[in-house]
Amino acid sequence: MPTADRAVPTADGAAVDVTTAGLPAWLDPVAEAARSVRPHQLSRFLPPKSGAGRQSAVLVLFGEGARGPELLLMERSGTLRSHAGQPSFPGGALDPEDGDQATTGPLRAALREAEEETGLDPRGVQLFGVLPRLYIPVSGFVVTPVLGWWRAPTPVGVVDPAETARVFTVPVADLTDPANRAMAVHPSGHSGPAFLVESALVWGFTAGVIDRILHYAGWERPWDRERHVPVDWRA
Repeated sequence: MPTADRAVPTADGAAVDVTTAGLPAWLDPVAEAARSVRPHQLSRFLPPKSGAGRQSAVLVLFGEGARGPELLLMERSGTLRSHAGQPSFPGGALDPEDGDQATTGPLRAALREAEEETGLDPRGVQLFGVLPRLYIPVSGFVVTPVLGWWRAPTPVGVVDPAETARVFTVPVADLTDPANRAMAVHPSGHSGPAFLVESALVWGFTAGVIDRILHYAGWERPWDRERHVPVDWRA
């Protein structure tokens, strides 16, 4: 997998740059965490050693909004087969045209899926890091989180209602606010970090990645892990 400050050639001769050059200073802790974090520090669910699983990628896109640093998220359509109705990062499975799954593939897939799902212009995104591959057992996806800086923001929104219910940004200040943090409890009994932001409960894989980024970037504030919220909190 490519690391920071490297241009990776693609199958069509173009290059996907992964570089920390010119990042705003507030993103330096995230870039440093991406360079040093190990898979087991992010999740206990790691890709099967057998190589099984559907390769996919998500774009963890940081921008700067009216209230400072923010993250781009979307809410998946309630009719999808996998993770219906969940807030998530833009992303999806790798396509053959994305290239080698060990190098170019996740980078191309993260940008392509973000464009397809939110209308994001990938030309305004600077990729600056790649986190270790993680695993989502319930759907069998092997996911590469690709970190991006929204260097030149463009309008985003729902492109296909069959895939995306809404697109929104969340200030990092809200994600680090202890009042917005809880442990989400699934009907199966599994629990994990969650965020109550923008009229949504962000939980599962997405919340786990955000939680670890906040922790290893040094942005995490003490919060009440005894506060439990059911996944069906709107019911």
